[in-house]
Amino acid sequence: MRKVLTVCLGNYCRSPFAALALAHRGGAELDVRSAGLIGKWEGEPANESMISAARRLGFDLTAHRARQLTLDAMDWADSVLAMDASVLDVLREICGEAVQPKLGLYLGDRDVPDPMGKDQEAFNACAILIEAGTALHIS
Repeated sequence: MRKVLTVCLGNYCRSPFAALALAHRGGAELDVRSAGLIGKWEGEPANESMISAARRLGFDLTAHRARQLTLDAMDWADSVLAMDASVLDVLREICGEAVQPKLGLYLGDRDVPDPMGKDQEAFNACAILIEAGTALHIS
């Protein structure tokens, strides 16, 4: 079983949905977790607009509770997938040498735009992009 950690800024929108979509698509092949760089929403449910966007695609994100990233979580993972380049840059700064090869962008060569502060359509577009991106991580 491959272990994947998805990471965004607050574990409030993008990385929780990416983890849910990957777990759904990967089935027993993947163990997926998510975390955020900051603890601002720690213990809180996902953003309501992302919950709604996920629901439109047939996913239930209501059980999610935000978690802050730990070094142990990065050590646990076989792959650590950042939702955008700024998150990836921080991950590169804080992780040890052993974790560096595990790091990458969720979409491979581009960012998943952060929908925070935008309208519902931005969250819907973000969720569609994330769900489509699961294909990059399933063998």
